Amino acid sequence: MPKSKRLMELMMTVNRKRKFTVRELAEEFGVSSRTILRDLQELSELGVPLYSEVGPHGGYRVLNERVLPPIAFTEGEAVAIFFASHALRHYHYLPFETEAASALGKFYHFMPGDVRDRIDEMKNRVDFVTPERNSRFPYLPLLLDSAVRGQVIRMEYAPAGDGQPECRDIQPVGIYAKNGLWYCPAYCYQRGDFRLFRCDRILSAAPSSEIPPLDLSEVHLDNWEARKRSKVHNTNIRVELSPTGAELCEAELSRHIPLHLREDGSGCLQGSIPLGEVPFLASFFIGLGREATVLEPPELIEEIKRKLAELTAKYR
Repeated sequence: MPKSKRLMELMMTVNRKRKFTVRELAEEFGVSSRTILRDLQELSELGVPLYSEVGPHGGYRVLNERVLPPIAFTEGEAVAIFFASHALRHYHYLPFETEAASALGKFYHFMPGDVRDRIDEMKNRVDFVTPERNSRFPYLPLLLDSAVRGQVIRMEYAPAGDGQPECRDIQPVGIYAKNGLWYCPAYCYQRGDFRLFRCDRILSAAPSSEIPPLDLSEVHLDNWEARKRSKVHNTNIRVELSPTGAELCEAELSRHIPLHLREDGSGCLQGSIPLGEVPFLASFFIGLGREATVLEPPELIEEIKRKLAELTAKYR
């Protein structure tokens, strides 16, 4: 086997293994132990993070920051990956902020000059607009890691309004970004149910071993709300929408409430909602003005009337 091919396969092998010995690799590749030692030295010089352990049970290990083997990208694929990462620049906080910046730098640095020129020309012609926020999200890496590991977090959380910060034990489901803000659906042990937390309202957070974690392996970002709604009192909702109203609801609500579109662009929101969402939906539909007509539930209609009466009194 040519040396270059052997080094490539060796890199993939040591990345795949958690621990290995020189003898194991020599037998697997059909070469001498001395040859494997030289190859490992070359891999180390190329940046593969290896370290050795002495003793009867010693051998080699690869650090957690493992280096992936070289991957051949076409020019179009490389540009697409560059801009996928470049699109995140509007978020000042990311769960992998340092790594994303490093990967972006490597992609740009090692591209041929003509491809870099093409990217430079495209930078000001392609964008993914996200609202700029002054909020801080320092605990995104911890929340994401805890969601993957099934770990409980104890946090201090500031609720909306002027409420006092509360201590909560949560088990994150995941994190997602929307309109420049980060959110974390999680199981809240104090409430005994799933709740949605705004990550910028988390004042402090750390792993906790006081509460045994639940098995949430089947719960993820696409189904956590269904688990929540099965435990709360729901009510039916029906809202008629103009074409403009349907467009706005498609962007904001269609993930949570089924939206039925007609050929002329108008539509109807029809499904079920937790009663706890009535105040938010009342403000939302007031913002749509004549583009939406709420037909049910009565609780939502009364909340809209109440909020409109407050606004009328304020500007009277």
